[in-house]
Amino acid sequence: MQAIDALLTRRSAVTLTEPAPDADALQLMFASAVRAPDHGRLRPWRFAVIRGTARERFGELLAGHLARTQPGASAESLQRERAKALRAPLIVVVAAHVNEAVKKIPPLEQQLAAGVAAGNIMLAAVALGYNAMWKTGTAAYDPAVAAALGFAAADSIVGFLYLGTEAGKAPVARGEWRDLVREWPGAAV
Repeated sequence: MQAIDALLTRRSAVTLTEPAPDADALQLMFASAVRAPDHGRLRPWRFAVIRGTARERFGELLAGHLARTQPGASAESLQRERAKALRAPLIVVVAAHVNEAVKKIPPLEQQLAAGVAAGNIMLAAVALGYNAMWKTGTAAYDPAVAAALGFAAADSIVGFLYLGTEAGKAPVARGEWRDLVREWPGAAV
């Protein structure tokens, strides 16, 4: 697959199943991730891989977050939260490791670099015959969840990437860009 094909055909999956990307495919995905633009060569991305029975523990972590932040959450809501961890056979958590000491590169640029790394993983998944969906939710922004996943205090989760083989096809998203672009004619200062 040509790079332009992956870019033009990528869309978020609706349903993912086995097989998950194998070790070789995952290695290529991470090699693609670290090719993301990186102002200052800070390598601000961090990754955690969740597979197998660890997904069930991740589901418990998500349910625990919901119970802690919404004490009145129903048993049904907690079960739905647990089930999120099982929507794909493999999950890659992508975080930004923000180095506040580097004043030349603002935290936002470091987070954006981690976001591009996540996008590269998704594009690599498509190029390798898999697909992905990028999820967040309030658990992604909870420092306790990040710590439980092994991230440092300076790390912020930018997304949970669910990876696997697509079961069925999602509707193709409208790829029209013309209404999103305008020419800037310049302005007097």
